Amino acid sequence: MKTDLPQSFRRLEYRPPNYTFGQVELDIALDPARTIVKSRLQVLPGKSYETGAPLVLQGQELEFVSLRINGDAHRHFELTPETLSIYSLPNDGKDPFVVEIICICVPEKNTSLMGLYVSNGNFFTQCEAEGFRKITYFLDRPDVMAKFRVTLQARETECPVLLANGNLLSTEKLPNGWHSAVWEDPFPKPSYLFALVAGKLDCIEETITTGSGARKLLQIWVEPHDLKKTRHAMDSLIASIRWDERRYGLELDLERFMIVAVSDFNMGAMENKGLNIFNTKYVLAQPETATDIDFANIESVVAHEYFHNWTGNRVTCQDWFQLSLKEGLTVFRDQEFSADQMGTQSGRAVKRIEDVRTLRQLQFPEDAGPMAHPIRPDEYQEINNFYTVTVYEKGAEVVRMYQTLLGVEGFRKGMDLYFKRHDGQAVTCDDFLAAMADANHCDLTQFKNWYSQAGTPRIKVEERYDAPQNQYHLTLSQSIAPSPSQSEKQPFHIPLKVRLLTPADDQVEQLLELKAEKQTWTFDNINERPVLSLNRNFSAPIRLDFSQSEADLLALFSSDDDAFNRWESGQKLAMQMILENRLPDAELIAAYRDILLDPELDPAFKELALTLPAETYLYEQCTSVDPQQIFKSRRAFRRALASSLRLEWAALYQQMQTPDGFKPDAISAGKRALKNLALSMLLDADALIWAPMAVNQYQNADNMTDRYAALAGLVIHGVNAAKECLEDFYQRFAGDALVLDKWFALQSSRPPVDGAEQTLTDVYRLREHVAFKMNNPNRVRSVIHAFCMNNPASFHQADGSGYAFWAEAVLALDPINPQVAARLARALDRWRLFAQPYQGKMHAYLEEVAANKTLSADVREVITKALGN
Repeated sequence: MKTDLPQSFRRLEYRPPNYTFGQVELDIALDPARTIVKSRLQVLPGKSYETGAPLVLQGQELEFVSLRINGDAHRHFELTPETLSIYSLPNDGKDPFVVEIICICVPEKNTSLMGLYVSNGNFFTQCEAEGFRKITYFLDRPDVMAKFRVTLQARETECPVLLANGNLLSTEKLPNGWHSAVWEDPFPKPSYLFALVAGKLDCIEETITTGSGARKLLQIWVEPHDLKKTRHAMDSLIASIRWDERRYGLELDLERFMIVAVSDFNMGAMENKGLNIFNTKYVLAQPETATDIDFANIESVVAHEYFHNWTGNRVTCQDWFQLSLKEGLTVFRDQEFSADQMGTQSGRAVKRIEDVRTLRQLQFPEDAGPMAHPIRPDEYQEINNFYTVTVYEKGAEVVRMYQTLLGVEGFRKGMDLYFKRHDGQAVTCDDFLAAMADANHCDLTQFKNWYSQAGTPRIKVEERYDAPQNQYHLTLSQSIAPSPSQSEKQPFHIPLKVRLLTPADDQVEQLLELKAEKQTWTFDNINERPVLSLNRNFSAPIRLDFSQSEADLLALFSSDDDAFNRWESGQKLAMQMILENRLPDAELIAAYRDILLDPELDPAFKELALTLPAETYLYEQCTSVDPQQIFKSRRAFRRALASSLRLEWAALYQQMQTPDGFKPDAISAGKRALKNLALSMLLDADALIWAPMAVNQYQNADNMTDRYAALAGLVIHGVNAAKECLEDFYQRFAGDALVLDKWFALQSSRPPVDGAEQTLTDVYRLREHVAFKMNNPNRVRSVIHAFCMNNPASFHQADGSGYAFWAEAVLALDPINPQVAARLARALDRWRLFAQPYQGKMHAYLEEVAANKTLSADVREVITKALGN
């Protein structure tokens, strides 16, 4: 079916603004039902100034009150639901002038959680990408950078804390129980980095001294009852500040740095200059309520948002097409930080594997689907839909390839030049590439293709060993499939780390640069046929088309010195057998046993090596997916692995105990991960025999990692004790929203035991639960997204019942929060990949959603692209 699409924005049509701002002064009187915003804007001619051009400001869901220019009332304007256009400007706008606007917004009715809104009685903002226009009329675009001075006013009993970007200048008591605070940000910033927070909050604070000797105040603000859960976030912030000084010479540039946690938030966190606003999920942690994964995620997200202080704030994006300029670069920086925090080389390898798993399970499917786009898109209709794993995770891989090509020192030179050239500017991905190239005196022209072409390159591998000449010949060919709006592709510049493994072990790792469609390399003095270890440490985000023998894969799995490729070879062996509906053979079982028993291997690596490829990743290896067959084959493979190694699993369960109290360090977390994998495998081998041990662990655990793992094992395996333990879990943690999210998500993501229909029945029941809130993104993700996007075997049913639930949920969510609804809408965007009857059912429900006339622009873009209309 054909539909009318909203306006498209195109990168090549970028034009600098007619006007820009110098100083911005905001006076905001906070009231849930009627917030009055007074803005005073110093307006200057912009780079694209044209004589007599109107000043067109963006504004949404605002009540306009008045307009003054240079102090006088001004009536030459036009209002629409999206804009305020001001005409008859002083001297045709050639000279600076001052615009004063008064408008009103209603935070308590703002369920989109964009702009200014209320959560649990407190005020918060989210302005990226286009939320500031819901606060006041403004040039709401990233290339308009101005200095902000903000006065906040509120009733002191309701909002004793008043926070905004920058440095606190003054506070004042006002009549009628009101008070005010004046904040000033000394650095120019775009409106998307504006933030304010007001309410009943308390903080933990630390004062640190930076490398230059400056004293800095660090604060983490939360609701008072959560204060005891902030220590790990503060430690992560301090570690991030220290790391950025050491690694890149970048120092905290404000007198204070603040983090605020809120439970109603669309994203993970937001890097507003000096006032980061976080989803509580990525701030609050203590052993009793947070898992090892939660602790690691908090460390990573705190680092990510802090690193944006330079890569995103001090140097920002010219336009939203350049989003990966800040996000891809900053994801790479937080990945490197987290890897360094692991403390060992094997720990770094574990972090690398985890990052690649995320990329493959989430980004590779996006690259192959209707929403495929380059890391720098050429066109969008709704920018919120482009906060994607492609922009973030693939963007980080592109940045990593710079470091692979240039080396760590060369990459640092490029970063230094980037900041020297562009501090305080709004720039492009081309500017970043130019800094890297110029600092290292190299030609990166072809590397630009990573920014402009969608899709994951496929590398065909051909190898030939010439025994008489003692030569090994390696031929690599690259290709990339057509994607939406891109039928023809140019060759990429692909860095590939390679090593030939030989019995003599005399070959060193080399870096090959694949630039042509097809290239051949010859290796001399190779006395025996080697085993090829290619794309080591996942040096490029590619798919390998390589029919490597199972014998070679077993050799790599047993002895490759590159930890990533060792893990990768085991994944390939398991994947091949599962897709061929085979059980693990004796040789593979022996290889698994050797890894489990190897005293030199990190427990975290063992856990990853014995974790099978995800169902959704297996889907991507098929041309026609039968989700139920893949689920059954994978489950049978896992049960065989569990049964064959049950003695080893039982021994590991005892060996990996951590009796000295909970510590969130990498070594302890690795032991817990391996121990809990062992428990899950023992339940797979014989749930009745091992269930009492799981119940014992659940009842006696001193930390959430172990308690939740035991509960998950009982629930997933359908053990009778699961119901009683679920009820106990709810009663224990009924007052903790984040822990309840886990309780909801576990039930929604439970794979089929006695029948998939049972899980769907549970999900409908959970939606009616007194603690479920459709306007809270975390709770929606823990129930609806968990079922539709994280439970493929239960969601993909031949009768289409899961898809009917999806359609109902998308339509119910869209009027409340279009961003959250659009994320959910993507659950069916790969419908063409599936066999019948799944494909037909998915298409029918996509059409049903598309037929709704009131869809938001966010959801309509996703559905329309999925249908190919």
